[in-house]
Amino acid sequence: MLLCDIGNTTASFLNDQKFQSMNIEHFLQYEPTEKVYYINVNPNLEEKLRQNSLYINLAPYFNFDTIYKNLGIDRIAACYTIEDGVVVDAGSAITVDIVSNSIHLGGFILPGIENYKKSFINISSRLKCEFNTQISFDAFPQKTADALSYGVFKSIYLLIKDSAYNKKLYFTGGDGQFLANFFDYAIYDKFLIFRGMKKAVCENFKL
Repeated sequence: MLLCDIGNTTASFLNDQKFQSMNIEHFLQYEPTEKVYYINVNPNLEEKLRQNSLYINLAPYFNFDTIYKNLGIDRIAACYTIEDGVVVDAGSAITVDIVSNSIHLGGFILPGIENYKKSFINISSRLKCEFNTQISFDAFPQKTADALSYGVFKSIYLLIKDSAYNKKLYFTGGDGQFLANFFDYAIYDKFLIFRGMKKAVCENFKL
């Protein structure tokens, strides 16, 4: 079973346990030789995907209980195997979704960590700093790099913590493992979205 998660900048593949990723420019040249079950959030690729019958769009096949309007298919897939918990997908944006008894209660979106950096640079060139990934929340910062790091990481931490209500926390995405370190009982799962996709395939297709 070949699965493909297509984002705005990269396309990631999982074939059994073999993972690979390519940028969108390379993906535009990619031609599959077998069926590819995919989800896609990149509107610029819709035409390419429709033109090849080997691409099978999984979006219509998720049986997901939510009243959230226009919920992204990547967020649906990330939540699809979670019965009860908070799902955090930390990529170019950080999405946080709350699931209870397999019902999606809602969620919110924050900028990704790299986009926080870009926003500070837009304010002032003096705010061009690498974040301190070892920042402590126990003391107020005494220099600019730490002040930026503290403001970004603690605000993300507090919003997620406030939404958790003692539920399990599930992290995925490029910065998911880093953010999971701020929480005592967080689970990091690199393949969380793919697990949701695989579940949808198994529910709807005879393989």
